[in-house]
Amino acid sequence: MCGFAGFCHADLPVMDREPLLHAMGRAIAHRGPDASGLWMDEHCGLSHVRLSVVGLEDGQQPMESGASQLVIAFNGEIFNYVELRDQLAASGRRFRTASDTEVILALYETYGEDCLQHLNGDFAFALYDRRARRLLLARDRMGVRPLFYMRRGRGLAFASEAKALLELPDYMPALDPIALDQIFTLWSPIPPRTLFKDISELEPGHFMVVTADRIEIKSYWQLDYPDAGDSPPVTEDAAVESVGALLGDAVRIRMRADVKVSAYLSGGLDSSLICALAAPLAPQGLHSFSVTFDSAEHDESRFQTLVAESLGTRHHSASCGPDAIAAVFEAVIAATELPILRTAPAPLYSLAGSVRDNGMKVVLTGEGADEIFGGYDIFREAKLRRFCARQPASLRRPLLFHRLYPYLPGLQNQSADYLAAFFGTRSDRLDDPLFSHRPRLRNTAGTKLFYSDALRAQLAGYDAAEELVEKLPDRFGKWDPLHQAQYLETRFLLPGYILSSQGDRIAMAHGVEGRFPYLDHRVVELASRLPPQLKVKGLTEKHVLREVARRHLPEVIKKRPKQPYRAPDSASFRGEPGQRLLETYLSGDAVRTAGLFSSPAVDKLMAKAARHPLAGFRDNAALVGMLSTQIWSARFLERRQASGAFLGSNAG
Repeated sequence: MCGFAGFCHADLPVMDREPLLHAMGRAIAHRGPDASGLWMDEHCGLSHVRLSVVGLEDGQQPMESGASQLVIAFNGEIFNYVELRDQLAASGRRFRTASDTEVILALYETYGEDCLQHLNGDFAFALYDRRARRLLLARDRMGVRPLFYMRRGRGLAFASEAKALLELPDYMPALDPIALDQIFTLWSPIPPRTLFKDISELEPGHFMVVTADRIEIKSYWQLDYPDAGDSPPVTEDAAVESVGALLGDAVRIRMRADVKVSAYLSGGLDSSLICALAAPLAPQGLHSFSVTFDSAEHDESRFQTLVAESLGTRHHSASCGPDAIAAVFEAVIAATELPILRTAPAPLYSLAGSVRDNGMKVVLTGEGADEIFGGYDIFREAKLRRFCARQPASLRRPLLFHRLYPYLPGLQNQSADYLAAFFGTRSDRLDDPLFSHRPRLRNTAGTKLFYSDALRAQLAGYDAAEELVEKLPDRFGKWDPLHQAQYLETRFLLPGYILSSQGDRIAMAHGVEGRFPYLDHRVVELASRLPPQLKVKGLTEKHVLREVARRHLPEVIKKRPKQPYRAPDSASFRGEPGQRLLETYLSGDAVRTAGLFSSPAVDKLMAKAARHPLAGFRDNAALVGMLSTQIWSARFLERRQASGAFLGSNAG
């Protein structure tokens, strides 16, 4: 795991290029605290910061291939590098290092761009062919590792994080209002758009080719599902066997490292199963890490302890007290480079710090299981909404939502009419491509009531949900409704929020690499082919994964209903650190200076929050969203505009 930045065929003064590479590397030094390096010729420059995990002694980057005149800067891991190296060695290839980086160079020499089809990993890389003066930028299939770029004249500048691109001379960062509206609707921008004007994100499963006269972007992998009713015939027993075997192998190859590999343990099914599969593969014992909360509705420590004792892991807990979220919230936004609508990334930021403090660099996580095996409430909710819509006059069917959300006390006392209206069972069109997500979109969009008049004017006529529909593949309408909902989660929210703001960015802020066995592309492809009823059986989520877990976990964990990972939102800002943040960033002067939100509306919400913790998603999301946006603006826009972009800076 590392970070890289650079430029190719870019219009930059020659004298500025080496200082620029140093500045870009310093801006992302947290991603690679172990080493750094530069490479440059008259057409291309690469800066690399290294987190040493594989090939500790000889994996320095940028790495050159020698006679073939290739050079690479690489972020991530290739988990099947051992098998690939053996195959290449059998055909006569000799290797100078023990690193997976050299394997990519050898694969490119053999297969060219098709080398991407052979890689099983979480990666982004920049590979420059000196002879052809040609740069290849590529990103992994699921979007685990980030890659941003900005056009500079005929060429390109690129980086693992946007903050490195802020070091470019003459670039003055500005906010893209459409991207902000997408966040306040969909939780993340629709790629390639980012919150920074003129900075784009390479989409998951894509690569880019940059030469002196062209820039071309292509897809090399796409998430796909069978047509509705055409899933390959498979018995439940066969599915359980296949999923168990492949997931076990995904964990096995992700335990490869020249340092210790640890694991997150939330106490839920997904992370517990990963720990169970990883524990026998850790010769010195598996270290597991959990976050605990003072509030009972968020805390899962009882289940974490139960699993840790059952598996014999060496367990560590990071306590999230009343002021812990507010204390790190500014640092979280600096890391995510995006506003967030929930505080959930903050405890995970602290948890990654605990991993690093305990001498670890690598951690397995259970992220991705809900998306690919049908674990989210939104999947069951959509199924239930369709069931209710078939008899819209029924007063019994909407009451089933009480069973769906037992952990939401405010929903338990609501009438059938209220539930039907809230979930849209009598109004939403069944043929709407976003049917599964409409209640969430409506609920989230309520936060836009706090927009300023100026921002509303900039967004006149724009609809983020409609743009999302335009991004859907042609085959989308042929898929089963569950698979449509899974695609929306997996293709957009997963890389845009979960793997970014709750994953790569906050872990790498501490120099910690997350690994995601459920997102092994072989597991993803297998899960996509499974019949929907093996994923959501009745109203039981992740059925096939629960059957796999029967062999590995205590009964109470196997049968435990899903409890979504949540953290206290507005309640996190009632203590002194939180009040300081609110007074600094949501004061009338601060809000008017940024010009994004209505100062009177913000004042009303602040007064409401001062009386008691906010209830309901809209107010909580609005407070967190506006606070994080104001912090983002102050850190990335106002500070830069006051000082100007400059070379050699250590800012970012």
